Amino acid sequence: MDRLPLHVLTGFLGSGKTTLLNRLVRDPEFSDSAVLINEIGAVSIDHHLVDRIEPGDGLDVVVLQGGCTCCTVRGDLVAALRELYQSRTDGLVPPFRRVVLETTGLADPAPILFTLVGDPQLRHKFEAGTVIATIDALHGLSQSEQFVECRKQIAAADRLVLTKTDIAEPDQLARTIDALGRLNPGTQAMDVNAPGILTHLLADPVQAATAWAADHVHGPAPNHTADIRAVAITFDQPIEWSPFAVWLSLLLHAHGDRVLRIKALLNVKDWPTPVVLHGIHHLIHPPTHLPGWPAGPRHSRLVFIAKDIDVGLIEASLRLFLAVHSDTADGWSNGAHRLPVVSGAA
Repeated sequence: MDRLPLHVLTGFLGSGKTTLLNRLVRDPEFSDSAVLINEIGAVSIDHHLVDRIEPGDGLDVVVLQGGCTCCTVRGDLVAALRELYQSRTDGLVPPFRRVVLETTGLADPAPILFTLVGDPQLRHKFEAGTVIATIDALHGLSQSEQFVECRKQIAAADRLVLTKTDIAEPDQLARTIDALGRLNPGTQAMDVNAPGILTHLLADPVQAATAWAADHVHGPAPNHTADIRAVAITFDQPIEWSPFAVWLSLLLHAHGDRVLRIKALLNVKDWPTPVVLHGIHHLIHPPTHLPGWPAGPRHSRLVFIAKDIDVGLIEASLRLFLAVHSDTADGWSNGAHRLPVVSGAA
């Protein structure tokens, strides 16, 4: 059975998450969505309510006229997601096709994705969708400089959405966009007022991976702050899959807590099409096989964003490991080709 994508909407305090969520729940195109929010009143949807579902242990549930299911998470996220899925199965709520979860303004989105992988029931019902981070064009630059939570949200995002762009000065907006490019290389910042932005934000995982691959930077990534740094690595020749997977397992086993983001478009030896990888901390999403190569050279391109690690050592370690072990890739033990899902797995 196909799993339902769980998209995470994050962003620092006052960055416009709720405003963006308001647009989502009112858009007929996304009426087949379930939205988990922190407080129903904050979304101002009371006049749209048509039914209130009997609350369970983890959720208060309401259904909007358009069919969108909106929930308040009262307890543990695992219990809330299980209850939401069961309500869908029992026909108590419309048969939604995706879930959008809004985090608090100070949340790290990574533990939410760990929840999907770590729970034996949820990982067969849901899959990680896109991580969307809203950034205030007026205050986002100073917030990212002052608060590590803000920097983590930006680094973890698949989609960066700039809000309040209509009232920001052009030079202020340019500085913010430049900072975002250094904190999360290869992820394009989008204007919240851009046409069709909701469809782009909630693209399915394959579409999202293709878009990232097409937009991905080719050059080196400059560093931004003393604690969070990024490095972009390019390999001209195809990469041996098994030694790369073993190296990545070792890296995440030793330093996963400090690896905020991994993005890679890989030219794997003997594979005709590129492979896209996304990861946060110890979690690596299942590899996505793209139908074809984007425009440009068929190089492997990797981005690592890490906290309190010399990212130059990550690059040096990877190049050395592949140089030493690629010629003996066939000698790896069975199972070594599998990518890590949690710390220590290979």
